[in-house]
Amino acid sequence: MKKSILIAAITLVCLSSNGLFAQTPTTPTTPPPTPMPAPTPQPTPTPTPAPTPTPTPVPVPPPAATTPAAKADSTKDIVATLANVAEESTLVNAVKTANLDTDLKGPGPFTVLAPNNDAFNSIPKGKLDSMMKDPTKLAVTLKAHVISGKYDKAALIKALTDGKGKAVLKTVDGQTLTLSVKDKKLAITDAQGTTVEVTSFDTPATNGIIDGVNGVLMSK
Repeated sequence: MKKSILIAAITLVCLSSNGLFAQTPTTPTTPPPTPMPAPTPQPTPTPTPAPTPTPTPVPVPPPAATTPAAKADSTKDIVATLANVAEESTLVNAVKTANLDTDLKGPGPFTVLAPNNDAFNSIPKGKLDSMMKDPTKLAVTLKAHVISGKYDKAALIKALTDGKGKAVLKTVDGQTLTLSVKDKKLAITDAQGTTVEVTSFDTPATNGIIDGVNGVLMSK
């Protein structure tokens, strides 16, 4: 009996030494590390562009005083230039009726005071019809509108200045026209006392210039 107990005790000790009853130590489980939140990307600041310096304007010298360029009509004579203006159709017809178109195509130079259609229409119809039917009388009336020589606006002002507000010019047939200033406008008076105002200046032609007037001048 004692021998059996002894054998059992020895067997138990051996089994114990062989680790069959040894408990595997429990390794404490380390929780996984909490992931750090990804850093929020900071917006890349947009560089402020440097202000563009404003260039200093270069002063422009004033234009040199020159003679204005001639208009296209300066390649045509007075009659052809007038024919291009619709408001001068009555005058052009009158010039041809009075057989003055050849004269006004001559070398000149001439300064023509050109009444427009409204100016002719202001004449009583009976009188205008009578004028248009008499080429000789019509020619005399029209010549009251043609000054010998080229008088542009500057020349007319000079004539008025030299005459202290009055100036006298001669037409191609020797009639007298008196220049003056009326209500700050250039006025022209014929020998009968008819006065017209200049409405436009210096339309160029190859043989002179044309100034528009608002009335029809009469001959002596």
